[in-house]
Amino acid sequence: MSLVFSGICSHGPGITGRAGRADAAVRDAFYAQLDRMRAAIEAAKPDALVVVAAEHFANFFMDNMPAFAMGMADRYEGPIEDEDWLAIRRTRVPGDAELSRRVIEAVMQEVDLAYAEEWKFDHGIMVPLHFLTPRYDLPIIPVNINCQGPPLAPLGRAWALGRALGRAAGAVPERIALVATGGISHWPCTPDSGKVNEAWDRDFLARWVRNDRAALIDYDDAAVYRDAGQGGFEIRTLITAAAAADGAQGEVWFYQPIPIFAVGCTVAVMKL
Repeated sequence: MSLVFSGICSHGPGITGRAGRADAAVRDAFYAQLDRMRAAIEAAKPDALVVVAAEHFANFFMDNMPAFAMGMADRYEGPIEDEDWLAIRRTRVPGDAELSRRVIEAVMQEVDLAYAEEWKFDHGIMVPLHFLTPRYDLPIIPVNINCQGPPLAPLGRAWALGRALGRAAGAVPERIALVATGGISHWPCTPDSGKVNEAWDRDFLARWVRNDRAALIDYDDAAVYRDAGQGGFEIRTLITAAAAADGAQGEVWFYQPIPIFAVGCTVAVMKL
């Protein structure tokens, strides 16, 4: 089968952990579009959901930091963070080791990557799953991109990973959906936490909607750090989703800075 769904959404821990402190109207509008994405994924009837997320030093650190890694297990657990802080109960999340292995083998035809048979999900995966698979009944294939510890993979390599994931989805008979999750501009764990560069975000989303490879990989890490914070390096995950969509055009369902969530909150899909 070809990929049956490709979209992106934000994953800041405040989205769940500080929900009561956000402007209710804006928060609820964001939640409504996440629920719309849930419904769209369910309508696509996937057999598994690939979640492309950023490393937050939860599973990997500087003694062993792969540029790209994929999970290959029958079950995962998350969140790794404090349950009360994140406002998500710790739970087991289903995987599919056999399907994951076949997808990994197909990706490896084009892109080198690591794999892990044990994986603790942090907020980068658990916050999206809280909204998109609230019953935790859809097998997950996690994909990890190092967006924290330089040297980071060039943006063109993130594009290559996404292209390989899209082709891998076409190489297996199962129906595969994909969601990439990250911030756009944000400054987590710094005195600037809560700052959002809305103009920068909207420009990135315009490039993403066009699925414009040249424009999406035309960023310099030093400029991203200056204009979008260290959290801006997570555009690698979002670029991966665009590449996986094999030229499809996108649509933004929601974008709005929510400072208490410390990120410009995004929900967008590719029209496959």
